[in-house]
Amino acid sequence: MSSPDVTAPEPTVLARADRGVGHLTLNRPRAINALDLDMIVQLSAALDAWQHDPDIDVVLLDGAGDRGLCAGGDVRGLREQIIEGRGDDVGVFFRAEYALNARIAEYPKPIVAIADGVTMGGGIGLAGHAAVRIVTERSRLAMPETRIGFTPDVGGSWLLARAPGRTGEYLALTGGTMDASDAIYAGFADAFVPSDRLTDLCDALLTRADPATPAELVLLFDETPEPSRLAAARPWIDDAFAAGTVTEIIERLRARPEPEASATADELDALSPTALTVTLAAVRAARELPSLRAALAQEYGLVLWFAATQADLVEGIRAQLVDKDRDPHWNPTTLEAVAPGLAAAALASVPAEPLWGAE
Repeated sequence: MSSPDVTAPEPTVLARADRGVGHLTLNRPRAINALDLDMIVQLSAALDAWQHDPDIDVVLLDGAGDRGLCAGGDVRGLREQIIEGRGDDVGVFFRAEYALNARIAEYPKPIVAIADGVTMGGGIGLAGHAAVRIVTERSRLAMPETRIGFTPDVGGSWLLARAPGRTGEYLALTGGTMDASDAIYAGFADAFVPSDRLTDLCDALLTRADPATPAELVLLFDETPEPSRLAAARPWIDDAFAAGTVTEIIERLRARPEPEASATADELDALSPTALTVTLAAVRAARELPSLRAALAQEYGLVLWFAATQADLVEGIRAQLVDKDRDPHWNPTTLEAVAPGLAAAALASVPAEPLWGAE
């Protein structure tokens, strides 16, 4: 009697080393490589192993499949944890994820991230802090957390706070999607490499015969993308998103002559008033912080505050990703009904277990 054919599941992270390059590939293509805790643990372990390996000079990070590097974190799982009262598990996930985000930024060997296709949320936490950040004509980058009643995290507030003018507030509040040109303009990426040259780029990293840095090598493949639409929209973005409150931002958008400004006001009207209020304050607070680690610590307090106190997060995930009816019922329903001082209280929230306490 033959034994049943049991096929081992594909690993969700592929880690291999070849000719001085440590190559990490997120390997959940059906889920656009969305991150779960086990993937974070695997990525961290590989970086641990390669940090002091004299045979590894550079780390390459990419995603399997042709849809994207990483669509984000496992927010469906987050919703289940909140509903089931598993607050400790929520904290475990974010502490591991944020430690990895900081590790990528501080890694002693250059990390080259290829943000080809969809790179959002948790994907920005991986690619956005790498030493060399590559985008292609297929790249679609975003921090879309307000659309699920949440707030940008994984160091996203640090990047958004440093975007030109008021584009950071615009991208944070709307969750707007950046193409390659916009991502480079906003400071989320460094180089534009056409997708049909990525294989050549990877080969060059393996076969480089001179001591050129990865950043210099990428320049051999770097091309000039189309002009950034985000840059062209700066007049109305800077005018409206400099306002002191979300309500005033919407009023300024409606007073502008540009159709895009009015459409943006409509987008904001449909989003969680709580998420918008806290996110505006968070990005502006991040502008005053000294480091990525400080921004991650601020985000950590905020995400645990959302998970513990805000039903909008559970409702937003339900509407967008579970039932997919795209009809979230926010509470409160209007910006005017948001309690005064809510954002300050959220920013002042102190987690029971600090993010960096064990270090």
